[in-house]
Amino acid sequence: MVSTRRSRGLEQFFGYIRDQSGLTILDLAGATQQNVSFITNLGHRMYSEDFLHIHRETFGLDDTVDQSNAGRIEYFLRQTLDYPEEHFDGVLVWDSLEYLAPALLNATVERLYKISRPQSYLLAFFHSDEKRTAVPFYSFRIEDFNRLTVVEQGQHRPAHLFNNRGLEKLFLRFDSVKFFLTREHLREVLVRR
Repeated sequence: MVSTRRSRGLEQFFGYIRDQSGLTILDLAGATQQNVSFITNLGHRMYSEDFLHIHRETFGLDDTVDQSNAGRIEYFLRQTLDYPEEHFDGVLVWDSLEYLAPALLNATVERLYKISRPQSYLLAFFHSDEKRTAVPFYSFRIEDFNRLTVVEQGQHRPAHLFNNRGLEKLFLRFDSVKFFLTREHLREVLVRR
């Protein structure tokens, strides 16, 4: 299923970087020409990682490998987020964090904190229906400063379904967390480092 919709979180994310140039942005959804073109046409450098693909390669399609194994966590972080400290001015996390078990999730959020510059922003999406056992996972294509094309890629069992308080605790080290609820039962979360 494909839909195009307004995104308040994306609008606020771009509100931060829109009038600047030469920033460094990380996209965890893998490289899509549309996202790369949009970001680079604004005068920014873009890095991309296919975070969920590497997650499936490292931990199995059905999370069959233990996500609390310290060696495997470090291997995964080296494959996905091996960047210098305070390297990025913004990170498009999308919906990738809700599929990580607690130990891996906490290590990933800590690494995102380290590789983000102070006053930078992260945009992450989380499903808000806490009763679901499987949720759609998406690819996201940036159409404009406040509009996304959302393409459903299938269903997956999330490791977590967060409420607002749980997300505030997850991003406790960060300066602020702001929430926007969408009609797809996605909670857009804008986090400032």
